[in-house]
Parts: sequence; C-alpha cells; structure tokens
Amino acid sequence: MKSATTYARFARWSLTRACALLIVTAAAPGWAADAPPTPLHLMLDWYVNPDHAPLVIAEQRGLFARHGLEVTIDAPGDPSTPGRLAAAGQVDVAIGYQPQLHLEVDQGLPLKRIGTLVATPLNTVMVRADSGIEDLAGLRGRRIGYSVAGVEQALLRTMLEHAGIGIDDVERVNVNFSLAPALLSGQVDAVIGAYRNVEAAQLESQGVEPRSFFVEEHGVPVYDELIFVASPATIAAKGDALRAFISAVEEATLWIDNHPEEAWESFRRYDASLDSEVNQRAFELTLGRFSPSPAALDSGRYLGMQRFLLEQGLIEREQPLDALAVDLNAPAP
Repeated sequence: MKSATTYARFARWSLTRACALLIVTAAAPGWAADAPPTPLHLMLDWYVNPDHAPLVIAEQRGLFARHGLEVTIDAPGDPSTPGRLAAAGQVDVAIGYQPQLHLEVDQGLPLKRIGTLVATPLNTVMVRADSGIEDLAGLRGRRIGYSVAGVEQALLRTMLEHAGIGIDDVERVNVNFSLAPALLSGQVDAVIGAYRNVEAAQLESQGVEPRSFFVEEHGVPVYDELIFVASPATIAAKGDALRAFISAVEEATLWIDNHPEEAWESFRRYDASLDSEVNQRAFELTLGRFSPSPAALDSGRYLGMQRFLLEQGLIEREQPLDALAVDLNAPAP
C-alpha cells in the first residue's frame, strides 16, 4: 500500500529514455565564493518529467550553483525506495508524496517534509466526457478501474460517499496501472488515480476529452502532491544547504510562472525524450501547481491528512506536526 502511488506513476509515464542519472554541476558564471560548492544528493520519485520542471530550470539557469550547491540528481531504480534512502541517509533529499510520508512515518521511518514541489493534489476520478457521466452519482453501477488498493481505495470510497453512493454500488476492476488505456478501450467507465496533468494529456492526445472529478472537491482533505523529504539527521547536519536548495527551487518556480513559454522551450531541450506533445500538454497542465513558496509549511494540510488516514485505518498512530514536517525558514523556537 505504501508504494501504491509510486508504482502507479511507473505505469503512468511513457518516457522511454534511459535517464537514470543526471549530474547537475555547479558551473554557473558568477560563482566565485571561496568555499567549494556544497554537494547535495537528490533522489527523484521517477524519471524526469514535467512535475520536475523547477529542478530542471534551476539547473539550467545556474540557480543551484548560485546558491553554492553542487546537486546530483538520481532517478530511482525502484520507485518505492526514495523515502527509505533518505531515511537511511543514503541520499540527502528525496521527492515523495504527502500521503506516503504519513504511512512511512507511521511505520517508523525517520523522515520529515522539508519543502513542497507540487502544492495541489493531482489525483482524480476520471471519465471520458462522452461517457454520459456528469457527476460522481452517475458512477452507480459502473466499472471503476484502479491500480492498487490502499490510499486510492480510501479516496474513492470517500468521494463516492460524498456523492451519496457506497463503494459496493460500483464494480472495481484492477487495470494493472493501465489507467488511460482502460478508459480509452472502454474496459472501464472511470478510473481512480488518474492525474489531472498526465492521464488528461494522454487522453487528449488520442482525441478523447477527459472529465475529471477532483479529490479535494469531494470530501478528501487538501494535501501537497509532491514534497521534498529528508531525515532529521540530514536536516541537522545540512540545514544551510537544504535551505539553499529550497531557495533555488523557489526562484526557478517563480521564473517558470513568469516565463511559461520560455520555460517549456528550456525544459524540452533538457533531453530529447521530453520533447513530445503529451509532455508539452502535461507541462501546461502543471503550471500554477508548483508551490511558489516551497519552504512554507501548511500545518493544516498535514494534520488534516493525518486525521483522514487515521479514520480510514491506514495509519495507527497520531504524530505531532514536528514529527512530520518542518519549515526550514521558521525562526528557531
């Protein structure tokens, strides 16, 4: 259950390039500090894709170097491992998912959120616009595809109950991570776990208009989709470097917001495999969802999602906020 979202993303992206390792070197003009750059090792959640645009732009514009960092970015061989690698101190920072962080902390992993990359949920229940399904109540008696049980099943149950129907009023079909193909082929009438910036772009590329029901509009508490996590030991040892990293990401995000077309041109040139119509559409759909203040911590989101997961029986214990997340820029107590 813990790795459900990450495995879903493996199937979600069709990027085929062998981009398992990216080395971001601090070579920007103007870096003339006496001290050598501080190395920082970041593990992505998956291969580079539009969700990672601020990282790509920060590298391309020399923002990491300007902040005195030499950032090495790896893509995971196993998408279930980034959080564990960060908890073990084998990488300094990992990209993860807020619901997954709660599960990992509940299991005893020493991890904390230190920043936010994508600040809104991306998950949806998605149908074809030509399906005749106008609202969630229209799913009664329909087939709904899913990839794995766990958090996504809890989201679906909550959304259906919010619409006045029960989980047993629908037929659930395991589509083995093939969410968009299952909708396109008519194997199912809807899917849970479809991302509003990915599966939507995939359906559009096939000439099919998607209709999305957003989780946060149907009873699910708002949460951060993609976050940066680190171990308490790393936070204590490399706090200044982590703050510099988050500042570089913030500057890159604001530049993307100010120059979206130029940002796409820069992003697609980063690697030939990124230059596709689906990625361009996904990039457009992700704009405005990157956190403009990556360090800022919305405590209500973490306490609210924790309550939700407790009520759903997916975690066993309530954690204090500072065991889950920190604002690196907050004044020392």
